[in-house]
Amino acid sequence: MIRKSIPFGALILSACVSQAAYNEEAAQLEQARAEVAAQEAQIAAMQARSKWVMAGDLLFPPGGYRLTPAGEAALSQYLPQLRSLKGTKVVVYGFTDSEPIGPELRQAGIADNIELSSRRASNVAAYFRSQGVDPNILSAKGFGATRPIAPNDTPQGRTQNRRIEIVLEGLGA
Repeated sequence: MIRKSIPFGALILSACVSQAAYNEEAAQLEQARAEVAAQEAQIAAMQARSKWVMAGDLLFPPGGYRLTPAGEAALSQYLPQLRSLKGTKVVVYGFTDSEPIGPELRQAGIADNIELSSRRASNVAAYFRSQGVDPNILSAKGFGATRPIAPNDTPQGRTQNRRIEIVLEGLGA
């Protein structure tokens, strides 16, 4: 039996990837990472454009649920985009702080913060409908104080929690 011997250096080189091939693989990996980062940034920007948060104190009088003229003016900035939507749902979410509702609201038939937030969200949706937004894409839901974004133990936190969120859902969002 005859054996051919392969020089040790050649054996090692045949098992290794050339520096040029390694550099090319590393460059492709870096490019893929850059593309993923760009896509993630684009998704984050799209999500940011698909949700608008409005301060409840800007839209409604203290303890109230009917839009003020200043509130309507603030919401009007979204009308051009909302009127042009196709294949997208617009959901208006209402939120309150955790303070109990006052006697004036109780006399108006509002029993709790869930109902107050629902009326606020419904009034925003009604305003959009009255301004030419397709009523078939609009809906409203109130969450009351159940989803705070800040602690309710300070005036600043309660102010942040009194809000309206306008969320675009679906294909065109």
